[in-house]
Amino acid sequence: MTRAGVFGASAMVLDPAFLCSSAMAQTSKPMVFLSAENITGNWDPTAHTTLSQKNVEGFVMGFLTRTPMRLDDPEKTNYELATSIKLLDEHRLEIKLRNDIKFHDGKPFKAEDVKATIEYGALPDRPAQWYPGPTSGLTITTPDDYTVIIDTTKGGYPADLFIFLASFLPIMSATDVKGGPSGPLTQRLNGTGPFKFDGQKGNSTVLKANMDYFHGAPKISEIHFNFVGDATTRMLSLLNGEASIVERLEPEQVATLTKNPKIKTSTIVSVENKYLWFRCSKPPFDNPLVRQAACHAIDRASVLELLGSAGHESSNFVSPVKFGYIDLPNYPKFDPAKCQELLAKAGFPKGKGLPPLEYIVSVGFYPKTKEYGEVITGMLQEQGFPVTLTVLEPAAWNERLYDRPGGGPGHMIDCGWSTGSPEPDLVLRTHFYSKSKRICGIVDPEIDASLDKERNAPTLEARKKILQTETMPLLADKVPALSLFTSVMIHAMQKDLDGLFIYPDGSMDASKATNG
Repeated sequence: MTRAGVFGASAMVLDPAFLCSSAMAQTSKPMVFLSAENITGNWDPTAHTTLSQKNVEGFVMGFLTRTPMRLDDPEKTNYELATSIKLLDEHRLEIKLRNDIKFHDGKPFKAEDVKATIEYGALPDRPAQWYPGPTSGLTITTPDDYTVIIDTTKGGYPADLFIFLASFLPIMSATDVKGGPSGPLTQRLNGTGPFKFDGQKGNSTVLKANMDYFHGAPKISEIHFNFVGDATTRMLSLLNGEASIVERLEPEQVATLTKNPKIKTSTIVSVENKYLWFRCSKPPFDNPLVRQAACHAIDRASVLELLGSAGHESSNFVSPVKFGYIDLPNYPKFDPAKCQELLAKAGFPKGKGLPPLEYIVSVGFYPKTKEYGEVITGMLQEQGFPVTLTVLEPAAWNERLYDRPGGGPGHMIDCGWSTGSPEPDLVLRTHFYSKSKRICGIVDPEIDASLDKERNAPTLEARKKILQTETMPLLADKVPALSLFTSVMIHAMQKDLDGLFIYPDGSMDASKATNG
C-alpha cells in the first residue's frame, strides 16, 4: 500500500473507544476542567508546544482530520474540515474541503485558510516546528474555494508527509494569519470548533458553545478550563463537586476514586512518552558513551512498577500508537556491568572525574515524577554518577526545559512529548534533527541523514522499514534521550458527564457531551 492508501476509505463518523453514552439533555451546566499545566498567554497555535494550550485548542479550533489513535488501529483517520485527501503524485497532495463552515468571527472557511495556515506554520521561525520542510520548499495552490493542492517538488520530499500532519495543526483564518506573530492570533483563538473562546480570567480560560457549529450546537453551554497545579487539589475539587473533570491523577488517587459511586474514570494509552532528556550540547553528555552508560544504570521496570496504572511499557522513542512503532531489540536495558564498562571506556571509571550533575523534574503535572526521579537519581548514584535531583513546580520547570546557547539548565531533565497525530517525526525530527534539537541539543550528521532518508521514502511501507531498521535503532545507539515509558492518560469525572471523547494526547471532543 502506498501512503495515498491511508485515505483510501472515507471514515466520516467518529467511533470512539471511550464514549460515555446516555440520553442527551437539551441543556447542560458548564463543564469545569482542571488542567495540570498553565497557559502561556500567547494564543497563536504555532507559538508554543504547551500541552494545556493544545487541549484548549481542541475545543475551539477545527482540524482537517482527526485521529483517535487507539492501540488496535493507530492509523485510523476521520475527516473533519476535509472531505477527502488524495495523493495525485509523489509531490502533489489534493485536499477537498467542506463548504458549510464558518469561523467564530463569521468568516466563511475556505481553501485560502488552509493555505495560509500551512504556509505560516511552516515558517522556520515558528516555535512549534511541525512540518517536514520550510515554507520555501512548498507551493500551495487553491484551484477553487474548497480545493487545496500541496506541492513539495521544491522541497524534494514526498507530499504524503502531510497526510498524518493534517490531524495536528489547527486551521487558522487567513485574515488572522495576515497579522503575523504579533497580530490577532496572539490575543485569542478564532476557530471553527464547537466552542468559542470567550476570554482569559486569571487562571481560567472561558469557552462558550458555538451555536452555529456545523455538527450541531453543543449541549454544554460553557467550558471553564482552569489551571490547578496540585494533583491533590484537583482530586478534592472533583470530590466536592467544584470540578466536572480532572486530568493526570496519581495511581493511588484513581484507586480511591473508583470506589466512589459519583465518579467515573478513563484510562487511555497515550501518544505521550516520558523521557529523561540528556543535555547533549555540553559535557559530559555530549559523549554518547556517557549517555549509554547512564541508560544502562536505569531499571525502567522499577519505574513502571512505581507508576502502576499511569505507565505503559515501551522500548522506542515514540508511543505504540505512533506510525512505525516497534520494540527495538537494541534499546538500552538495565545492565550495571555494561554501565561500568562504558564509563571506563569514556574515561570515567566508576564515575571518577565526572562533574556534579543536575537532574531536573517537575511536581504536580505528571504522575509520580518526583518519586521516580528520586529512584532514578539513586540508581545513577549507585553507578558513580554524582547526581543531584532538583524538583520544580510546573511553571519554573517549564522555564528551564528547552535547549539554549551553551546548553539548557542542568544536565538531564524530565519531560513528556504529546502530539495529536500518528506522525512519528513530530517527535523524532522535532527533537533529534540538528536544526531543531528542541530539548536535548543534539547535533549529529548521522542522525540527520537517517531522518532525511525516512522522510524522503517514496511509500509508507518503505518509510516504515527505514524507521524500524535504521532510524530508530540508530537513535537507540546514540540515545540523546531515554524514553522511560508511555504515559497512560488518566481522567476522572463526575458520573453525569456523558458523551465526552478523549484523545490520547489529552485533548477532547465535547461537542456531544452533556453535564447533568
